[in-house]
Amino acid sequence: MFESKGKRLIGFYGFPRREIIDEVRRRYGYEIELVDLDVNYGAPDSAALPATSCRIITNIVDNAISMKDGLVAVVAAVGEDKCDRGRHAAFLLGKMGFNVIESRFDPADYEARELIYSVARMPLADKINRIMDTIVDPSPPSDPPPRCEPTHGFWGVPPNDFRLLELFPETTHVYGWTRCVEAGRPGDLDCETFVDEGVPTVFFTQSFCPKQDLAHYLSEKYNGLAIDCHRNVTGSILAKIEAFIRLG
Repeated sequence: MFESKGKRLIGFYGFPRREIIDEVRRRYGYEIELVDLDVNYGAPDSAALPATSCRIITNIVDNAISMKDGLVAVVAAVGEDKCDRGRHAAFLLGKMGFNVIESRFDPADYEARELIYSVARMPLADKINRIMDTIVDPSPPSDPPPRCEPTHGFWGVPPNDFRLLELFPETTHVYGWTRCVEAGRPGDLDCETFVDEGVPTVFFTQSFCPKQDLAHYLSEKYNGLAIDCHRNVTGSILAKIEAFIRLG
């Protein structure tokens, strides 16, 4: 559980434009801690959303409600770079009294950043955490990890349950929306749907996420494995992924 008691916080979700994050930090103070509301911190269930809501969107709302006393602002990605449910979450949080600052990416805002972590040799969970850290601090590392040829692929968004990522070898390349974040192009469908040919790839989505449509299409096109889960991964899901990776 994220310890928020007594802290002033700036929450964000998705990939807000960096200039908006910078402006909010200037307005409220650089000493205020930034917290990614997408992440599962074990917040109590607020029951503010239906049980069939995407787990990541539920995390956003549950986290915000549990941290409400300390949140000075919520910087919300509400454009094509997130999803309609991200836009709806911003609306609902605004109605609950939160100070919501919306962010929308335009293609003119896209960057052309070199991929470092998506193509690196390192544990998959570490790659994804490093990629998400670039939302706040895009400066390149002084000692970048070595690149590798992909033996496997992971396509999608960071999962609610990171145990899923432990099954993948260090030579796994990252695709999908997470790769778009590192590239600075979170709403670019061409970037999001790119997958290297011949790489055994797991196409992951949270249940009830609109990205399931893309995952289904791409898994058929590239002979991959489409996986979705609602809250935490189950033993059967882990077994399917493990078998796919071994056979690949």
